[in-house]
Amino acid sequence: MTAAVVDLKPAQPLEKPRLQWGAALRALRRLLNDKEDTGQVFEIMRALNGTATRDGYDRLLTTVQGGRIAYERAELAPKLMDDAWLDSFAPGTVGASYRDFVRSEQLSAEGLAEVSRLGEKGVDLQHPYAWFGRRTRDVHDIWHILSGYHRDGLGEACLVAFSYAQTGGLGWALIGVGAAYRTRKGDQPYARAIWQGYQRGKAAAWLLGEDYERLLNEPLEAARRRLNITPATLYNAIPVAARDWSTPMAMAA
Repeated sequence: MTAAVVDLKPAQPLEKPRLQWGAALRALRRLLNDKEDTGQVFEIMRALNGTATRDGYDRLLTTVQGGRIAYERAELAPKLMDDAWLDSFAPGTVGASYRDFVRSEQLSAEGLAEVSRLGEKGVDLQHPYAWFGRRTRDVHDIWHILSGYHRDGLGEACLVAFSYAQTGGLGWALIGVGAAYRTRKGDQPYARAIWQGYQRGKAAAWLLGEDYERLLNEPLEAARRRLNITPATLYNAIPVAARDWSTPMAMAA
């Protein structure tokens, strides 16, 4: 008999993340001129987040609950697109608030996922780090609910500062600093509200380690207390009409 020959090729190692400041700054300029251009957020994340996703996944493994979540590796986006599941949440819960938010704003978890795939082949890899990256992406709008920040320009800026504190990804920090620079000058504490977003994210429990199916069923205010998410006093004090900005401001190349 002739033995079968098996061509065993060495496994391809993961590419080591490199910081790409030029690409990040170009994407930031485009984002600040159009806050709805969500694709630029993912460009900035890919350029600057380095090992933040890997570090977050490794941190997840350090707790019993986190280890279980990592072992099960459930995908959140399909659940968040299930209308029947969303309709099952009782009034006043995190899930009910999320449901009302995405429907009123005409958002969807799959829409955000599609934007994240533009120009990036590795988003849907069957790998723990890629899964954790998807998880981080999919909870963004849930963090809007937990933090109390809306989708106006200032609310998004405060949430990215909050997200930097939670994830350690430099991409979030760059957007937050750029937004603080971009805010209109006047008698409103825009920059301080963004800084408070970072402080609130730093003081809160680590949200990426949460069991989101359980969390979505919690009463919203009880969840905020449990997670030590304090009120967004500076953001809330700014009039709704003054929380957005639409006049483009060119930044130095």
